[in-house]
Amino acid sequence: MTEATAVLNPPPEGANADWTIPQDWAHYTPAEHAVWDTLFARQAKLLPGRASDAYLRGLDVLKLSKPGIPDFEELSDRLMALTGWQVVAVPGLVPDDVFFDHLANRRFVAGNFIRRPDQLDYLQEPDVFHDVFGHVPMLADPVFADYMAAYGRGGQRALGLGALKQLSRLYWYTVEFGLIAEPDGLRIYGSGIVSSAAESVFALDDPSPNRIGFDLKRVMRTEYRIDDFQQNYFVIPSFDELLRVTVETDFAPLYAEILAQPDIPIAAILPEDEVITRGTQEYARAKGGAQIV
Repeated sequence: MTEATAVLNPPPEGANADWTIPQDWAHYTPAEHAVWDTLFARQAKLLPGRASDAYLRGLDVLKLSKPGIPDFEELSDRLMALTGWQVVAVPGLVPDDVFFDHLANRRFVAGNFIRRPDQLDYLQEPDVFHDVFGHVPMLADPVFADYMAAYGRGGQRALGLGALKQLSRLYWYTVEFGLIAEPDGLRIYGSGIVSSAAESVFALDDPSPNRIGFDLKRVMRTEYRIDDFQQNYFVIPSFDELLRVTVETDFAPLYAEILAQPDIPIAAILPEDEVITRGTQEYARAKGGAQIV
């Protein structure tokens, strides 16, 4: 999600009440456009045969291969015609209530800055490449676009039920780091994977992580970390099923049940899990952090 709980209200100087700011596309330097082009070219070589069909279609239909950082107004025009979404610029991480309101109203918030050339492989705070290249192509898919709006509405409810941490795990393990089972095998669609050269390979090819069939309650009980490769990936059977589960579930009693149960440690395998790949945890052990039960 946004890791926004530490961000303080009100909006910073120069931002609107909803935290949006002008993208100011003209302010990008040739060097900043070159960073986008370098990142785009690298991922464009990696993703065919790895990314989901929906992601690759979105990348094509939104014309993100055009050189340079995309202009949000042009991008929003194309996206609005497809699924009713638009991309709005924000100065950085935004508060949770602001984030959910934008999603519920089909506005995707994106940072308007781009990483430096020495940060190509990792950046802690999401930049325009992660936000636009990673997230926006999936918003061109009608079913996933509906899922994101439903998530925004669910987030507004979760704030009042004290279950934000649990719901944030759903975002993390789907929108950010989700896998999908397609006829030709597992594919990536999560933005944290498709925007990362290293994790685009690790998520599908490395023997270390677990790949587990998606279960809503299981996902919302499972811890995660933000600063390294994932050791659990959850695999959805389809975007239709992800949307169906999201809109048909009564989350209030589910939250009550989950909040009464312990969290599930990273890398754990439960007896009831649908284990697609049981990970070796070699990577996690090498980093000194595996938690296996």
